[in-house]
Amino acid sequence: MFSLSSCSSSSSFSSSAMLSHRYSPSSSAAVQSETSGSSVPPAAVYGVPHKFDPSFRGPVRRRSCTDVLCCLIFIIVILAYVALGIVAWLHGDPKKVLYPTDSYGQFCGQRGTINENKPILFYFNILKCTNPAILINLQCPTTQMCVSRCPDRFATYTEMRLQHKLSRSYWDYYRQFCKPGFNNPDKPVSQVLRDEDCPSMIVPSRPFLQRCLPEFITLNGSVTVANRTRFKDALEMPRSVTELQHAAKGITGLLDTKELGLKIVEDYAKSWAWILIGLLLALLISLIFILLLRFTAGVLLWTTIIIVLLLLTYGMWFCWMELSRLRDSPGSDVGIMEVGLQSDLQVYLHLSQTWIILFVSLAVSEASILLMLIFLRRRVRVAIALLREASKAMGHIPTTLFFPVVTFLLITVCISYWATTAVYLASSGEPVYKVVSPNASCSHANSTCSPETFNRSGVSSSPPCAGSLCLFAFYGGETSYHRYLFVLQLSNLLVFLWLVNFSLALEQCTLAGTFASYYWSRRKPEDIPPCPLFSSFTRTVRYHTGSLAFGALILSMVQLVRIVLEYLEQKLRGVNNSVSRFIMMCLKCCFWCLERFIRYLNRNAYIMVAIYGKNLCTSAREAFFLLMRNMVRVAVLDRVTDFLLFLGKVLIAGGVGVVAFFFFTTRIPVFQERVPDLNYYWVPLLTVVIGSYLIAHGFFSVYAMCVDTLFLCFCDDLERNDGSSNKPFLMSPELHRILGKSTQNR
Repeated sequence: MFSLSSCSSSSSFSSSAMLSHRYSPSSSAAVQSETSGSSVPPAAVYGVPHKFDPSFRGPVRRRSCTDVLCCLIFIIVILAYVALGIVAWLHGDPKKVLYPTDSYGQFCGQRGTINENKPILFYFNILKCTNPAILINLQCPTTQMCVSRCPDRFATYTEMRLQHKLSRSYWDYYRQFCKPGFNNPDKPVSQVLRDEDCPSMIVPSRPFLQRCLPEFITLNGSVTVANRTRFKDALEMPRSVTELQHAAKGITGLLDTKELGLKIVEDYAKSWAWILIGLLLALLISLIFILLLRFTAGVLLWTTIIIVLLLLTYGMWFCWMELSRLRDSPGSDVGIMEVGLQSDLQVYLHLSQTWIILFVSLAVSEASILLMLIFLRRRVRVAIALLREASKAMGHIPTTLFFPVVTFLLITVCISYWATTAVYLASSGEPVYKVVSPNASCSHANSTCSPETFNRSGVSSSPPCAGSLCLFAFYGGETSYHRYLFVLQLSNLLVFLWLVNFSLALEQCTLAGTFASYYWSRRKPEDIPPCPLFSSFTRTVRYHTGSLAFGALILSMVQLVRIVLEYLEQKLRGVNNSVSRFIMMCLKCCFWCLERFIRYLNRNAYIMVAIYGKNLCTSAREAFFLLMRNMVRVAVLDRVTDFLLFLGKVLIAGGVGVVAFFFFTTRIPVFQERVPDLNYYWVPLLTVVIGSYLIAHGFFSVYAMCVDTLFLCFCDDLERNDGSSNKPFLMSPELHRILGKSTQNR
């Protein structure tokens, strides 16, 4: 598909196309350049009639491969990416991510091992763990063992020794949380704790993420463990529940999140069929909406604007009525920040602040729309005319509506490959053990060690490193592959972004070439080439893969920098330095603006690449200056068109969302018996609304690309032609009539 032989190829010319265009005065004049500096082929400058590409019939010179070097680099990177995936697959083992690992690097719960019946990880001294992130990353500086169950009672090693003299059952229960093979309850307590043969104490726990974590219970307003708020460990040191909470900071929130997640999964299991019906309804409405745009674009868009205004007015009235009802209600003046994050959305509906925020938001939205209609009513008419022309183009080429499915499949493949490669890279290597010391001055801390020889090395007995342990740290190695795993993960992320952006660029350039073939056809639809979408796709892949890869690479590098900045911000969040936070915010803002600019410039550059077949830099420069020469239209008309399409998406998503709301809240009498019993009705509701918006966005993205292509072709048409008999416009009469008036009134 990316054969280099195509680089020397050029567009073929059929004899019929040459006869129909080369000797037609009007058609040849229609594409001759003005002497204003427009970029046209040299033949046109010397008065030779410009040749038309029979598969395109637009002002295209003989095509050849563009940005060949970037195309070659892109192909090499793809091959290297495949090789990286193979190497990661050979070295990686997903079980290292799925199963927790004890201090000896053995998996908990893995079949065929000694820990097959021990799926849970137990921490000897959880007080050494400061937060849940350390627990999940297995970096807690204490011995970790695989156990079959978590402790369900409170006990210390000292208490166990006293009770062991009365009954051996106490030792039999306690020893299951000791190191395998240890069976000497008479060993002195100090030596047991020094060698970490057994934990100094056990507390009631429950498994979370296959790890035993303390089970906190609220009793009479106080947080307790085993009905205790204070206790002593094996060394008779006083401890409190607060220390356990600090060691497992945030765990209770994570447990609530897990419970919330289980309820959400349960709601999805009960309502998936109705969610699917809602999404199919959104698909049907989107198709009907686009079909109606083909014939009644003006009426439908004005109706959409009026309906949106009426819905906003109704929403404001409803918010005001709720505010009036809650005015004298006790507890309604509590702030949203004081309530915090709640899974039950009904809590927020009883707060006055919620309705005030909604009222202000709706009022600002309606005021913005009204101001736009008052001051930009002429531009709204022009935008509607452009949308009507886009509807005609899509009506003649309906297959373009389904091209986003191809993009969706490509992006799905990219995401799956990236995620799989990332997991295998993260699980590559052999177990690496590090010396973990409670004393920060220990010179051996974080050095590599071996569990088999560590006790004989004397490190743990030396004064600065007393109490040190040789614990499993991570999976890695000493080879070049293992030393550069982090670099490989970054490369994996960069290539993933590159491939995703290339897939989107391929869609944009393909659609641009398709709709440009419609615009530059003098007789519509007779002059539209057969299979324009497939022809544009093959032409894009054959000639312009390098240009698309070049643009996608620039955008991907900016996105990678933004991701790195987000990572650094997370790392610096605990640093109380206002200067560093200010610099970070400035960098994030600058790169966000840069990404938006590059994304917009790339989009228009791809249109010029599809029309004229030039490289990315030349196309971007010509597109930029063409837009600058039409700055007023770009600043107003383009934004108005996007806004009208946005209102269409909001109307579809909002309409389906209203129906889903009345259904899942049992307010439709006919379907009351069919509504499933849900924990949170907002789970399927939000899924339907977001899914409906994405479906509508998929269809309207084709519309937006059609509008942008026609708009750029229109601007170029105005500069190349003057509407005379020698240089007639190629735009439609309606577009010429409305846009011509708009041009005179600029």
